Amino acid sequence: MLNLYPEPQSNNVNPDAHLKVESDRELVLGQRGHIIIKDTETNTIIDRLDISLPPGPKVGRNNPEADYLKTSYDYRRKHQASNKDTEPGTSSAKNAGGDKEYQLSIIGGFTDGFHFHPVIIKGKTAIITLHHNLLEYNKTYEVSIEASILGFEEEGDISWTFTTKKDFPDLTKGRLIVDGSGQGDFDTLQGALDFIPDEHPQEVNIEIKKAEYDEIVYFRNKANINIKGEEREKTIIQYANNEVFNPHPWMVKTNEKKGTFPSRRATFSVDHCHHIHIENLTIQTLLKGQAEALLLNGEHITVKNCTIIGSGDALQANGSVYMENIHLEGDGDTILTRGATFIKDSHIISTGPFIWPRNPKDNHGNVFVNCRFTARRKEYAVIARAPYNKKPVSYPYAEVVLLNCTLDQIDPKGWGIFDGETSHVHLWEYKSKDPQGNLIDTSERMHYSRQLDEGKDKELIEKYSNPEFVLGWE
Repeated sequence: MLNLYPEPQSNNVNPDAHLKVESDRELVLGQRGHIIIKDTETNTIIDRLDISLPPGPKVGRNNPEADYLKTSYDYRRKHQASNKDTEPGTSSAKNAGGDKEYQLSIIGGFTDGFHFHPVIIKGKTAIITLHHNLLEYNKTYEVSIEASILGFEEEGDISWTFTTKKDFPDLTKGRLIVDGSGQGDFDTLQGALDFIPDEHPQEVNIEIKKAEYDEIVYFRNKANINIKGEEREKTIIQYANNEVFNPHPWMVKTNEKKGTFPSRRATFSVDHCHHIHIENLTIQTLLKGQAEALLLNGEHITVKNCTIIGSGDALQANGSVYMENIHLEGDGDTILTRGATFIKDSHIISTGPFIWPRNPKDNHGNVFVNCRFTARRKEYAVIARAPYNKKPVSYPYAEVVLLNCTLDQIDPKGWGIFDGETSHVHLWEYKSKDPQGNLIDTSERMHYSRQLDEGKDKELIEKYSNPEFVLGWE
């Protein structure tokens, strides 16, 4: 007994829908076979998934000769490229491009492509992700799934048809609904984001119905978008992604410098955007290693009432970011930032170090107000590690400020060991407390850190308590 989605012969299907096969037995993914999508009117193949091709790398690689781009990455584009008009793996910068020995799909116009899982098995359900943006409105498609893919050799191949909606939604209404069951304007968040033009001047509200969404989300050059989940703990965006699965190009480094090649290892990436608001979601990566759940690169970005679960570099923030009522879990360097980040009323759980600050002289770093830091291991963890990367103090203006925060299982020294000149480093605390509400004994803190005084530093404390001062927002 099989249940298929979209239902056979159904109409009004969203073109971004993930296909689903639900069985009455546990499913196991085979090692070979093809999934083919045909346009029934023209009998042409629209998409073909070859399951024998691995989803992505399983073993990490390291090229010490790789370097950052010599000039800033060029985000300009006349239109958003897709799998329909561009070959996945097409380089968007010198020495870049995608690895075509694995599954590869263009997501959010990033032509170098992302490795992805064409079939994800969850017990008795198989979720099938086609190459993005290939299906069109007002078309009838035939799906053919070879029996070997899901172990249906005795039953035979699976085949059915469905018809997509006649037309796209009306963007002038400023509201889009994402619903994985097909009852909204889009089945996936990526589908909704792709629909919104670059630098769209009108505010657009994207409402996501509660469900698990197994997708990599990546968008660039977008503005004035509010993304809100129906229910925080039940509206989940997740994927098995990390630096191994979607590594930086062989000859190009990512992340550290402004304007360098964009990273592809996060579950959810906001890249070169402004005025983006994210609320009421759970965002998580399902792999360990260098694996951001959320990567933010842009200005005027706010995140509220969200649960973020990653591994190393669980949250990366580059630009200006305001966060409130966040539950963040991660491993080493849980928070990796180059931009100014203001985090309020939030709980950060980490194996430690909690933060790797990388802000330059021309912007503030990381400010935490009324937050809780909990070390997720028996031994103590430091708040932030020394701001150098393979050479002494390459981030001499690193800034981490804690105001009225609660610290649980934090090393009495507070901060990692710094080498070299530290006169410009800001590692400041004001009234740090233990879980019982008692002021922390800071007598063993590193000599280059500072305890702010309620009287002498009153003006400084007031400034750093103001997100507009920290973020440069007016």
